Amino acid sequence: MSIWNHLLCRPIMSFVHKKCRNVDVPYLGSNIHRILVPDDLVKWSREWKEYSPPVYTDSKVHGKAWADPEINEKNFQPAWNSVDGKVNRASFVCQYAFDQSSLCPLNPIGRTGLAGRGVLGRWGPNHAADPIVSRISDEGHLEFVAIQRRDNSEWAIPGGMVDAGEEVSQTLQREFAEEAMNGVIDNKSLEELWSSGKELYRGYVDDPRNTDNAWMETVVVNFHDTKGLLRNVALQAGDDATALRWIRVDSQAPLYASHSHFIELLKASHSN
Repeated sequence: MSIWNHLLCRPIMSFVHKKCRNVDVPYLGSNIHRILVPDDLVKWSREWKEYSPPVYTDSKVHGKAWADPEINEKNFQPAWNSVDGKVNRASFVCQYAFDQSSLCPLNPIGRTGLAGRGVLGRWGPNHAADPIVSRISDEGHLEFVAIQRRDNSEWAIPGGMVDAGEEVSQTLQREFAEEAMNGVIDNKSLEELWSSGKELYRGYVDDPRNTDNAWMETVVVNFHDTKGLLRNVALQAGDDATALRWIRVDSQAPLYASHSHFIELLKASHSN
């Protein structure tokens, strides 16, 4: 992989991603292992001539309507770093750069030890939306709705991918309904809740699905139930989850991807 010495990024998230550099287990649904990327060689600006990660794109991605074709397919001419028709290829992080040999977009946070798209549909940013639905319990504790993921048993905010042409506000409501309300989207009793969202985060997600050429970004919005609107709503885990429950923000339950960071933002938001 060619070395690229600059990214047109603001001083971003100067954190070093970790969950997408785990070499101890195979990449999701495969027998492919990432190569080890030391912390001091994550950034593309650090020269590493020997860097040659495995290239992997899950076969389940090929030919799907929601996914991109291969990067070198003749008719694939995306408008990078912008809204490309109904597909948002702009990053919240920066104007991302490209590998000079493969012409693939480069993860703006740096190397992950794996090239290709993995299980992600889009080259470059894959946009998601994460609704944090919260309340103060009868005991006075700040809590949020969480689902237990079926694939790894970790607890997570019930969010998901933004469909092509879909507004983020629609995704937030649709994903919560699908993941936590048995698919019932048109619930009149929650109109007030959905109208009072507060954005907590917009940016990169340290997600185990990320690769050098495809990565997750999200918008996190808090919908805080101050009037007990959810008391009369039947919450139920969707097909992608094994369980659903209210979790206190000070719980030590393992959370998926960057979700623990999002909950820290929730706590800070309600401590002001």
